[in-house]
Amino acid sequence: QVQLVESGGGVVQPGGSLRLSCAASPTIFRFYDMGWHRQAPGKQRELVAAITSGGSTNYPDSVKGRFTISRDNAKRTVYLQMNNLKPEDTAVYYCAATLSSRDYWGQGTQVTVSS
Repeated sequence: QVQLVESGGGVVQPGGSLRLSCAASPTIFRFYDMGWHRQAPGKQRELVAAITSGGSTNYPDSVKGRFTISRDNAKRTVYLQMNNLKPEDTAVYYCAATLSSRDYWGQGTQVTVSS
């Protein structure tokens, strides 16, 4: 059973930074592709960062240059460093793990960007 636990959310002013963490349970974590998604009220969930098991990363244009995803396989943890945050980044952020086309999700952590 895959368990993902996010942490690091909170309230930050525009232009500020946050780092989210996602701790994963499986011992074969290094084989999983990992991603961070977000969902704002009234909007669909969207991918904001992805990292493959091999370390390749991908970002949508909306966060490129501001967000950085990384992983530490020894700690079974994936991170999302978010800089220069904007009010439109406000959402619940979810960690996801994918292996053999099967997705697993964390419970989410709230990020609020407000002055």
